[in-house]
This record gives sequence, structure tokens and C-alpha cells, in this order.
Amino acid sequence: MRPTPLLCALLLCATTLHAAEHWPQFRGPHGTGRADSANPPTHFGPEENVLWKTPVPSGHSSPCVWGDRLFLTAFDGAHLQTLCMEAASGKILWKADAPSERVEPTHRIASPASPTPATDGEFVYSYFGSFGLVAHDFSGREQWRLPLKSPVVEFGTSASPVLADGRLYLACDSDEGSFLTALDPRTGRTLWRTERPEFRRSFATPVLWKHSSRTELIVPGSIWLKSYDPANGRELWTYSGTSRVACSSPAIDGEMLLSASWNVGGDDDSRVSMEPFNTLLSTLQKPADTVLTKNDLPKGPVADRFSQMDLNKDGLITREEWEGMRSMFARAGNALLALRPGGSGDINTSHLAWKSTRSLPYVASPLAMDGRVFTIKNGGLASCYRTTDGTPLFQDQRIDAPGDYYASLVGANGRVYITSQRGILHVLAASDQLQILNRIDLKEPVFATPALVGDVLFLRTEGHLYAFREPR
Repeated sequence: MRPTPLLCALLLCATTLHAAEHWPQFRGPHGTGRADSANPPTHFGPEENVLWKTPVPSGHSSPCVWGDRLFLTAFDGAHLQTLCMEAASGKILWKADAPSERVEPTHRIASPASPTPATDGEFVYSYFGSFGLVAHDFSGREQWRLPLKSPVVEFGTSASPVLADGRLYLACDSDEGSFLTALDPRTGRTLWRTERPEFRRSFATPVLWKHSSRTELIVPGSIWLKSYDPANGRELWTYSGTSRVACSSPAIDGEMLLSASWNVGGDDDSRVSMEPFNTLLSTLQKPADTVLTKNDLPKGPVADRFSQMDLNKDGLITREEWEGMRSMFARAGNALLALRPGGSGDINTSHLAWKSTRSLPYVASPLAMDGRVFTIKNGGLASCYRTTDGTPLFQDQRIDAPGDYYASLVGANGRVYITSQRGILHVLAASDQLQILNRIDLKEPVFATPALVGDVLFLRTEGHLYAFREPR
């Protein structure tokens, strides 16, 4: 008997989901943004090759997928939630509220549900800056919770938890009390905690770098990029002179680590400088023991960052806070860095393979794939470099999608997916020339990074979660 078309479709769906690799955390397997065995679609859109479309509450977290289960975090206006969905149909199977008593402040375009959950196939781990970490099993039963102090930053929390080698890692950088920690994912027990008092606010998710000599936990932060031993949290090396605020996560190409950072005031031709505190007080005719309010400062880029100087958020700037920010502006640098493995201590000169200071991304993490690293700069300027030596293959090439970019780049099967905040998604060929394979208008803003699983692309817009797949 010949199978019916419906049976064929069901068998295809079941086979695809069974054979698919997982996308277990932010930027997928190993946090690289790549799905090396996936074959996601090239042609899709709100009305084309939609496997399913489900309305979801607001949030900027990306989907993580394990088998036929998909997880998101969300904010419904009253509750912070972890959502479990059926990956094959988009059906919401359960929702679990986070045990938060208050919701942290966020930037006007941000969300208190920005960190992406992580899963190991048994539990799903969600982090909310408003509460801390909470783990559920796949049926929605809470397994453990770990309350954490809400980060001291008025923009909200963004860094996602990272799962690797039987540990759950979390970076919590804020204007006060920054730290890095590793937990037992079965119990939530703290395995180690490393304080990072020299770091201020940052929003980047760490990444595990496995190369020929060892495994390292790479953590971008303000002014410094650092490596830690994932077994005990011991610092291995430091690269200094990165941007004041870290927003993007590093990319990995085998034996090369590629990290991009950009922020206002870190470019040589537009550097923000601050006069010494004593000079400022003299200009303002203030005594030496004065603390300053925002109204005391002349309008400009320094006054615009008053809240970043005000570490304890008391509305006053002390001498120490002013000089701390002045030092950060002086030491900050914006660049795409390529670092070789095996470093120890200060590696600024010993392990820097190359760097580029042009056309830098702000939030969107770069993608390393097939010997190339791809970046997107706000305004829609795409660049590509050879990872071995930094040779520009194309640079500052404008794609038809102006505006900002918050979703990280992802790629599979020779294709690169770049999504703008306005909801314009470009599919590029992973090649030495800029080749646009498709331009898709999703009709909604997008902040979340797509997930690539088998032949399906999962994508969260402002109001929906889509699953796209081309017919095979």
C-alpha cells in the first residue's frame, strides 16, 4: 500500500526532528552560532514556508531546542515566565512563572526576559535579572532555584547561562558586584565563584573555547577580555583595551578566537575624553569635597553617561566615580580581535594574530564559518575577513536593511543569516564575495537570535515565534 500524503508529511516531520542536532542555548551548540549539520531554509517569510506560527508574550530571549521541545522566556506584563513548546507544532505545553517579587528596570527597547534559557535534555535553566536562576524538568516541575542579586544597571540583564561539560556558567557584570560563577546543573550548588570587581556593566554571554591545548571560558567585559579555567574559575589570561561595555560574544574558528567590541568614545577619531576631577571642580568653582549631580555637568557625551558613572545609583558623582569613568574612556578601544591559543597573563602582544578597527558590530555577535568571520555594523554594513590573517574579503558592503542589529549572526550549510531590528533578514552565501541569496521582510521587529535545527529555522519576532521550513 502506498503511504498517503499526510502519512508522508508526518514521517518527514518525525524523521527531521529525530535526526536534528540540538540548539541547546544562546547561539546554539557550543555557543558558536553554527549548526554544522543543519540545512535551514533560504526562502521563507511571514507567508512563505511557514511550518507554524504561535503568538508569544514579549521578550528578547532566543529559542533553545532539544528534540521535540522548545523553550523561551517571556514577560506577559505581570509575570516572568519560562515557556515550553512543542517544536513540531508550536503548541505551548506549559508555562512556569519565575519567583520574582519585582521586575528589574530596563532600557526603553529592552526586556526583563532577555537572557536565553539553556537545556541539557533533562532540565531547562532560565536566568532572570529580576530573580536569579531557576531550573525545571521537561514537564514543568521546578527542580531548584538560586536567587541572585539583581545587577546594578538600569538597562536590564542580557547575558545568558552557558552549559558545557556538566557545568552551568553565568557571568553577572554590573556597575557594582560583578562576578562569574559555575554551578552544578543537577542541584544548583555553586561549584566556584570568581569576583570581578574591576568590571562594570556588560551584556555579553561567555563562550567555551576548546582548542588543541586546553578548554577556556572566555568572558568579554568592560575594557578587558579575559580567559578563565572552567574547572575552578582561575584567571588564565587578559587582553586589555576593549570597549567600555561588552555586548557581543566571541566567535571561534578552530584555533582562533575572534572577539568584536564597540562602544561610544573608543574610536581614535572620536574618542571621548574627561578632564581630571580637580580641573572640573575648578571650572565649576566647587570645593574639593564636592559631589556632583547631573545638572552640574555641561551637556555632552559625558553627561549623557551620568548613570554609568553613578555606580551606586544615588544620583551623585563622587571623585572616585568620576576618575573611574575617566580612566575607562582613556583605556577603551574598539576592534575586531583575532587571538591565538595558549596564552598566559597579559597577551596583548604575545597572542594577538590581527585586529581590524573598521566597520565594527555593536551588539550582534560575529560568526566564524568556513575560514571566514562575518560581521554586521549598525546601518546594514556587512564585512567578511579571512580568520587566519585578517585579510578583508569584503568590507563595509551595504545591504538593504538600515537601522540597528541586536540578533547575533548564525550560519549553516554555507549560508549566513543576518537579522535587523526592523525585521529584515538577509541570507548570505558564506563566500569571499558579498552574495545575497534572499532578503526577507518579517513585518515585525526582531531582537532575538534565530535557532537552526535540522531543516527548520526558528525565529522570534516581537509578537510571534515562527518555524520555517522549505518543502523537501
